[in-house]
Amino acid sequence: MAMRDPKQRRASASAPHGGAAHHVADKLRRHSTCLLLLLLLWFALSLYLFLSATPPPPRPAFLPSTSTSTSTSTPRPALRIYVYDLPARFNRRWLAADARCATHLFAAEVALHEALLGYHGRAARPEDASLFFVPVYVSCNFSTDNGFPSLSHARALLADAVDLVRAQMPYWNRSAGADHVFVASHDFGACFHPMELFVIIQFELGVNAKSNLALEQEDVAIADGIPEFLKRSILLQTFGVQGTHVCQEADHVVIPPHVPPEVALELPEPEKAQRDIFAFFRGKMEVHPKNISGRFYSKKVRTELLQKYGRNRKFYLKRKRYGNYRSEMARSLFCLCPLGWAPWSPRLVESVLLGCIPVIIADDIRLPFPSVLQWSDISLQVAEKDVASLEMVLDHVVATNLTVIQKNLWDPVKRKALVFNRPMEEGDATWQVLRELEILLDRSQRRHVESWRR
Repeated sequence: MAMRDPKQRRASASAPHGGAAHHVADKLRRHSTCLLLLLLLWFALSLYLFLSATPPPPRPAFLPSTSTSTSTSTPRPALRIYVYDLPARFNRRWLAADARCATHLFAAEVALHEALLGYHGRAARPEDASLFFVPVYVSCNFSTDNGFPSLSHARALLADAVDLVRAQMPYWNRSAGADHVFVASHDFGACFHPMELFVIIQFELGVNAKSNLALEQEDVAIADGIPEFLKRSILLQTFGVQGTHVCQEADHVVIPPHVPPEVALELPEPEKAQRDIFAFFRGKMEVHPKNISGRFYSKKVRTELLQKYGRNRKFYLKRKRYGNYRSEMARSLFCLCPLGWAPWSPRLVESVLLGCIPVIIADDIRLPFPSVLQWSDISLQVAEKDVASLEMVLDHVVATNLTVIQKNLWDPVKRKALVFNRPMEEGDATWQVLRELEILLDRSQRRHVESWRR
């Protein structure tokens, strides 16, 4: 026999003595139940209407819209960049005068300008902008006999552009240029000083005539530092080192040096290349560096490479220029990327594009877009003092994790992140710059709020 709940038995026993009361209570319970159901229905309907009216979380500002709608109204991106339309003497005239302006080592200033002109988040009106891009081409003055650009005009040209912007629009003045963006794609960034140029000039004039020219020029550039009028602005520069340095005393984003996008397409896909060269380097290696430059070029690293491995058949080291050197890189397992005057070089980008593991020999270098490229997964970093052990380091990699590094390196995402496409493509170098700018802008706004709260 089923057992009954004692509480139910007590309730039943009391019913005959309170029939009327029980009837009223029962009626109240029914009304309460109906009211509760109505409240639940109202809450569910309100929640549905709220969620359907709430837009999805915004994508990063620089991402193109994924909407397939044909409507002309698109969500306003958070990061809007206004590109100043400066007179041609600041940019277009330089480009028209020499085609190298758009393709050479420092051509990121041109590539970024052209990509931003077609950027979907470009602000048509300056009052809608979060940032302002100032397109000045300071690396296109190929007025020297040796083919290197002269930067003697750089500071004056930039100052002229800032004066123009300041005089004709109010946006520089309201922030003292803190929301304005410039490109400084040279050896020492916004110090505007290409050491290589002065070394070559000294060599052509004669060592005895100008024995300390390079030394003096670098010291002047370091002493001058970043022009005062740029110190509050945002700089996009190839130069970057750990710690403090006079040439990076401003908000900045480290960008890759310019390498033409077609480099990634002109040779076989990295995973299909036949790699018959163990370790490769072609470039300037001075036998007696101090005799030429007045100080040790590359901190003697390249000289030590030549002395230690010049006769080693596993190392393919060449001092003479060769126009088709990229085909040699595509055949190599390891591409040596030692510092020159500055810590960075285009070999970093070329190695990645061609699937050759970069061997970076430049202490304290800061590399572009580390969160995306994960440089420790796709390259090797060897301390300058450990050059004598380089062969042992490379042999160890071959015996242990060569295939893992190559698999990471050959990821198309990595290659794309280092190339400035025109127009910009999602994931390419300009895209990565916009991502870094958005992070920088957000950090700057947080600092401003915290400062205001104090």
